[in-house]
Amino acid sequence: MTRKSRFMKPLTSDIHFYTAQMDRTPIVVFVADELVGSGKIEDITENSVKISGERFLRESCTFKYAG
Repeated sequence: MTRKSRFMKPLTSDIHFYTAQMDRTPIVVFVADELVGSGKIEDITENSVKISGERFLRESCTFKYAG
């Protein structure tokens, strides 16, 4: 997948999260339609993703490729 083709596409599986973390791909985080965070993934757990020092719950947020 090229960068252009995945711009603003949601991360929907663990492999998306771990690949984005390894590639240092910028991610944006939404709750409903509100942008609540952005940056590179620092840590991933079963329940949350840490981006720019803040944890976001995977069940409540939508994570999308920013770049």
